[in-house]
Amino acid sequence: MTKIRTLLAGESGYSLLELLQVTAILGVVLTGLTTVFVRAMNSELDMNQRFQAQQQARLAVDRMRREIHCASGITPTGTSGAITVTLPAQCPSAGGTVTTVIYDTSLVSSGRYQLRRAGVRVADYITSPNVFTYTAPDVAKHGALRVEVPVNTRPSQRGETWRLVGDIALRNTPRL
Repeated sequence: MTKIRTLLAGESGYSLLELLQVTAILGVVLTGLTTVFVRAMNSELDMNQRFQAQQQARLAVDRMRREIHCASGITPTGTSGAITVTLPAQCPSAGGTVTTVIYDTSLVSSGRYQLRRAGVRVADYITSPNVFTYTAPDVAKHGALRVEVPVNTRPSQRGETWRLVGDIALRNTPRL
């Protein structure tokens, strides 16, 4: 009976010091894993934001290209942050009457601009206000618009700037 009592009364297990060591090691491992997961999540969010900004710029320039191919004139000539596009009545987006549409860049915050069509945002995270360069028609060619859209979701990181360049010919401009 005393043998059974001694076996039942014996307390073998972990000491408090051993439990503290295991808790500290577990805390270090979990902190490392949490850091890896948080960085991966932030990286995915940043990549998605850059993709969305680039896709908006592509769609804006594509829409601009379709509309400006039909235009009969653009003002002003040269490089600027805003252009006024004259659309003849036969253009699909003109609605049967001669229409003017204004494309411009609008300052959002320091180093960040939005590309707008008639006051409505079509692209964001543009890093330069002067994205339009219009060349008036001459004897040899139609009028041409060059659109250079530098896109960067983090303007302080200049190495991450993505550039979209589109050269658009105005088919309805007269050759002089």
